[in-house]
Amino acid sequence: MVLDGLNALITGASQGLGRVIAENFVRAGAHVCLCARDARLLDEVVAALTPLAAPGRRVIAQTCDVSSAPEVERWIQFARESLGEPDVLVANAGVYGPMGPTDEVDLIAWEAALRINLFGVLLPCRAVMPGFKQRRAGRIIVISGGGATNPMPNISAYAASKAAVVRLMETLAEELREFGVDVNAIAPGALRTRLIDEVLQAGPEKVGQAFFDKNRKWASEGATDPNLAAGLAVYLASPASRGITGRLISAQWDPWRTLHEHREELAKSDIYCLRRIVPEDRGRKW
Repeated sequence: MVLDGLNALITGASQGLGRVIAENFVRAGAHVCLCARDARLLDEVVAALTPLAAPGRRVIAQTCDVSSAPEVERWIQFARESLGEPDVLVANAGVYGPMGPTDEVDLIAWEAALRINLFGVLLPCRAVMPGFKQRRAGRIIVISGGGATNPMPNISAYAASKAAVVRLMETLAEELREFGVDVNAIAPGALRTRLIDEVLQAGPEKVGQAFFDKNRKWASEGATDPNLAAGLAVYLASPASRGITGRLISAQWDPWRTLHEHREELAKSDIYCLRRIVPEDRGRKW
């Protein structure tokens, strides 16, 4: 079991990708402390995952709004008291937020989405960073999304926050490099989660016909297997990936299972990073 005995914290773990990540971590031998806002769903996940845990491994959970600093601190303290110091943080919680033209959507809802998607990464990271620095060890894994690398008309809060999350990840990777803490982000691909249902409920008038059609296709024909992103999360939490940091890695398209074979070359490059493209990069001289 590649995560044997590690203490892992996972946000947004009551359903969707977060739940799949939690299951993969449990099967890999980790203790897990989960959080989400829905207590009933969390109880169901704990009940489902506990029988899968290796002897002596614990599955625990506490409700938490990751956009609230006091609640995040309370959850982290609960994890410390129950399991000991955390070894891994998986920041998975996220929402699409309001859908529609940016100048028409509700501004309060837009801000709320930003707080969940961006502050919901920042706050747990801030809470674990002092301990990671002191121990000179730790892994932070952030779940990104399509908004980080492509425009998403009519879902601007999601797109803006996910791009910000990736730059935050890269920045934290540099801050924590000297402490031996690796920070990376995962692009999970199009997943069949509640987010697809939200897009279909919003309709093409709010999200645009092209994006609506994509989601309708994913809903009917299937989308990316969430176990790909969960497997990548396990890899990034495992000893095999040590030293890989500051990268946005696609679970679906990148050769992450052998990425450690290119560790030194990767560290000297801007591969899997958000960077500005200049004309020379495309063979132009303007």
